[in-house]
Amino acid sequence: MDFIPQLIVDALLLGGIYTLMVIGLALSFGVTRVINFAHGEAVMLGAYGAYTVFTAFGLDPLIAMPLLMVAGCVLGMGLFHVSIAHVMRAPHVNQILLTFGIGLVLQNAALIAWKADERSVVPSYAYSSLEIGDVIVPGGRLIGFGIALVLVVALFIWLKRTEFGRATRALAEQREAAVLMGINVSQMHALAFGLSVSLGVATGAVMSFLGAISPFMGFHILVKGFAIIVLGGLGSIVGAVVGAFLLAFAETAVSYYVPNGTGWAEAVAFLTLFLVLVLRPRGIVGQAVAD
Repeated sequence: MDFIPQLIVDALLLGGIYTLMVIGLALSFGVTRVINFAHGEAVMLGAYGAYTVFTAFGLDPLIAMPLLMVAGCVLGMGLFHVSIAHVMRAPHVNQILLTFGIGLVLQNAALIAWKADERSVVPSYAYSSLEIGDVIVPGGRLIGFGIALVLVVALFIWLKRTEFGRATRALAEQREAAVLMGINVSQMHALAFGLSVSLGVATGAVMSFLGAISPFMGFHILVKGFAIIVLGGLGSIVGAVVGAFLLAFAETAVSYYVPNGTGWAEAVAFLTLFLVLVLRPRGIVGQAVAD
């Protein structure tokens, strides 16, 4: 019982990181209906981008993040027009193979550019902490949670209050009606995909000072991300947020209360994915991005 306050804090902070990891994936699928198997590589490139500007120019990852996000959005939109736009009406297996192939290309490009050695960014706040009574709050994760909160709120405001956001929601709810209303479907698909990549890059910038960076980190992120969005409901941003915190609490509880739980916690995502697919295939929310 003495561990409960610390468990709650750790789970909340981890849930914030997981939320940032998956909201872009949920947005992309909710609008384009394409499952992006290269999303983990977007996170990886964001981490390497933060590492590069930190080592080359001494620029803090938090300061570099807006620039990296803009670059990620432009890259995502360009990638959509060049490749993914051509398989929008193709069978899902074609889309999966394409995005999986893009992920492999990006992974090997990173391997050539940065080698296989693990890297990390170590700004002054990376290993800082706050003590509140008996509870220790890691400074790096607290900053990551704050960034996740800001970006999630900004995304919801954009979806609810802006013209492009409302067009995105309309397209996610009913494509045919959106076309009749004069919405440029191709443009909105590209924008949603670009924003998805941008949010993935932001996740990578945060993870650059929370853990090790390697060209192979994307697969682990992708598996955990799919477990979360399947748990919450494919295409639902609200469901992705709920799923992120549920998985974070489950993993943290396992690591605290199960013998050798730190190792077993990594299997929670796989178990969660299996149980949800068997018991509730539509997830907890199971609605479109517009919810």
